[in-house]
Amino acid sequence: MNALVTGDRLEILGVAVGALLLLGGLGSLAGMPWQTNPDMPAVVTQLVGVVLSMAVGAVLIWIVRRQ
Repeated sequence: MNALVTGDRLEILGVAVGALLLLGGLGSLAGMPWQTNPDMPAVVTQLVGVVLSMAVGAVLIWIVRRQ
């Protein structure tokens, strides 16, 4: 099956948004946010938010692409 041919136009949008969330989370982790803020609870909260946003992106892609 061709990956670009879909029956639903929103499938492409769902995959694009999920990929954007994943890439944004990876970019945030690559930026090492724990080096810019010495306050440990703030760093932990930010890291939890990044991981949760990546999880939402992965689940969105999984929901859209499952058959």
